[in-house]
Amino acid sequence: MNLLFCSAAGNGAEWLAALTRALPAARVHACSHLPDQAKASPPQDIDYALLWKPPARLLRDLGSVKAIFNLGAGIDALAGSEAMPPGVPVVRVEDAGMAEQMSEYVVHAVLRQYREFDSYAEAQRAGLWRPLARRQKRGFDIGILGIGVLGTAVAAALLPFGFPLAGWSRTRKDIAGIDSYAGSAELDAFLARCQVLVCLLPLTRETRGLLDRRTLSQLPVGAHLVNVARGALIVDDDLLALLDQGRLGGATLDVFQDEPLPAAHPFWHHPRVSITPHVSAVTLVEESVAQIAAKITRLEAGLPITGIVDPERDF
Repeated sequence: MNLLFCSAAGNGAEWLAALTRALPAARVHACSHLPDQAKASPPQDIDYALLWKPPARLLRDLGSVKAIFNLGAGIDALAGSEAMPPGVPVVRVEDAGMAEQMSEYVVHAVLRQYREFDSYAEAQRAGLWRPLARRQKRGFDIGILGIGVLGTAVAAALLPFGFPLAGWSRTRKDIAGIDSYAGSAELDAFLARCQVLVCLLPLTRETRGLLDRRTLSQLPVGAHLVNVARGALIVDDDLLALLDQGRLGGATLDVFQDEPLPAAHPFWHHPRVSITPHVSAVTLVEESVAQIAAKITRLEAGLPITGIVDPERDF
């Protein structure tokens, strides 16, 4: 069995070592991601391609593989490529240690807003002893925009704190303790109750730029946005305008339209924006390789697997 590995990340050696351990009988071919070295076609007998943000030329030559494994939860890099070979299944990494990391990040962001730690930090800088009246959890609703694997895990992590929880997705979900909203007809009603909106949507044709001035204005005055999904879900200028107007209270952003975030971007120094460098949930190599190896083994045995992308819905 032949595997092709190609990644834009800087930890290729770690992936290759893990793949060799997990699939010792496989021959792993590594390609360079550098544009001037990515012109050669891959070997013709590749069975499975394991990719992260591959060159377009490489994708065009993969029409005969059995499946393409995307080395991360987000498939937008593949979904946005016109070079994707038709008819080849695309498989995403499911969780593989990301749910725990994402839950930690979001719980911290929510509690930071609920307990008003930013206000206390500002008071400290001003040398002020200024206790604030405690907020009631009733009425401090948390909304999760996107109830997939990660969104469900985040909701479960928040549930013990007693906040009212709501979730929105394309189709209605039945999850204990979460009020479910579904479809475009219910989006505004969902947004209207979110004191903190946590964005966990995938980036697709339908979701790109979804959080613009109109949709963000449906949030309660003073609401806080947490984006741990993809930067292109947000229209930056619209978010900044609503923050400057005081319509929104703040934003915690881990993902951006361009990464690294350009030095001149207003997010860097905006007083109501907290940023982190796309660290809310990093792909864990050993866990991901174990999952991929198990799925390849099942595919080779003619058995079904989970995580196959629906191109009509997810692209």
